[in-house]
Amino acid sequence: MKSGSSSGAEDWSSRARPRATRTPPSRAHHGDRDRGPLPALGKGLWTTELEARCSRARHVHSLKDMPTTLPRGACCCVPAREDSRDVVVFSRAHADAGRYKTLRDLPEGSVVGTSSVRRAAQLKRFYPGLVFRDVRGNIDTRLRKCDEEGYDAIILAAAGLLRLDFGARIAQYLDSNTEGGGLLHAVGQGGLGLEVRADDEEMKGMLKAIEDTPTMMACFAERSVMRTLEGGCSVPIGVETAWVEEEEGGEKKKKLQLRAVVVSLDGQKAVDGERTQEVNSLAEAEALGKELAQKLAREGAQQILDDINKGRDSGAAVKVGDV
Repeated sequence: MKSGSSSGAEDWSSRARPRATRTPPSRAHHGDRDRGPLPALGKGLWTTELEARCSRARHVHSLKDMPTTLPRGACCCVPAREDSRDVVVFSRAHADAGRYKTLRDLPEGSVVGTSSVRRAAQLKRFYPGLVFRDVRGNIDTRLRKCDEEGYDAIILAAAGLLRLDFGARIAQYLDSNTEGGGLLHAVGQGGLGLEVRADDEEMKGMLKAIEDTPTMMACFAERSVMRTLEGGCSVPIGVETAWVEEEEGGEKKKKLQLRAVVVSLDGQKAVDGERTQEVNSLAEAEALGKELAQKLAREGAQQILDDINKGRDSGAAVKVGDV
């Protein structure tokens, strides 16, 4: 799990096994030590080293950092999810002066910080006049950089800010309904993945106390989109899920609504899709994600991803500043 995003995990582990002793592993993983552009570092930045030890222990990951295919012999439990949306944080100078309330208020040429090509590409689609610049570090480091290093705003996940009591810094939430253009979040964003050995029946039984089935099904659908499109943190794939009620045959049924988008790095090309259907199992959730991903691929998403993968070999697709 990324440094600075552990709040909540300890509460859930205490509920699952109140008298257990929990020993947090070192937080300095490859993704924390390497200061290169995040998309260039590959998948599993914060999880691979922990997974290597999963034969001896159990681990908690930020779900959006977990590879969509788990290692052989491992399984995953997902508790209730924090807010999955991305948010806008303005520099302290702008916030104190009350200059801006939304991204739409920023003048052309304003500098927006993010280490995610997913965020930068989607926002470039709606706000072509903004300038995107890489920003790295844990949450308090990014907030400090926003205030002191020439950024007008930065984009962060709501979940991390809320878990660490930085919610007061949030100026705007971004989603598919944001006026002027918003963001679809990363796969699994806001969720925690509790990875255990598949043969550890005792631990699997305890995790049932904190497992949240609606959250798991939504996240499995999102992860299926990513897996089918063979994407990762280096490609602009966004998703959004919601449980909705639809009337069918004179009665209301709860269905899973799944949205997804694939955007070119410059924001000039995009393929959006949405599918809503009744989902009653993890297998059905994964099938929903796969079907939507295949639809996107047929409608042009595959070409966008192929172009990005070609550019990756030359390093052209790995820097937010190039978007």
